[in-house]
Amino acid sequence: MMRRSRAREVALQLLFQKDQNPTKIGRKAIVKFAGDRLLDDAESVGFCLEVYDGVLAKQGEIDAIITATAENWRLTRMLPVDRNLLRLGTYELRHAPVPTPIAVAIDEVIELARRFGSANSPSFVNGILDKIAKTKTELPKPVLEPVAPVEPATPVAL
Repeated sequence: MMRRSRAREVALQLLFQKDQNPTKIGRKAIVKFAGDRLLDDAESVGFCLEVYDGVLAKQGEIDAIITATAENWRLTRMLPVDRNLLRLGTYELRHAPVPTPIAVAIDEVIELARRFGSANSPSFVNGILDKIAKTKTELPKPVLEPVAPVEPATPVAL
């Protein structure tokens, strides 16, 4: 398994734990969990924690995007794994500081859905993330007003 794929898997596990367990877990325990699972590979641990922290920091906005996109599905009705896969994928599509190509972000989340979700999870997650990706790329283009031609500057005699 590639390093970033494995880091996403661990980020999903952390998100799932946070979603299902209201008890606050200390930062040291979170970092240790990620480090243990990722064999203390600094780059992988950094990416995992970036995704985890990013999802939590933008969770309200991410949940609003998912709710608006997932017609007839409330977040609370979704399987916890699917809900957190969608959060992870939406974060990568919309908020990651270093953008992940759309196809890669969606494919990675679908693979996690195959491993950890139900039989319907891959298609459910794919459909919603695909809509989210399309709404991102289909934002209205800014209207540019025509610019008047600039007259050449008149040389000034010194």
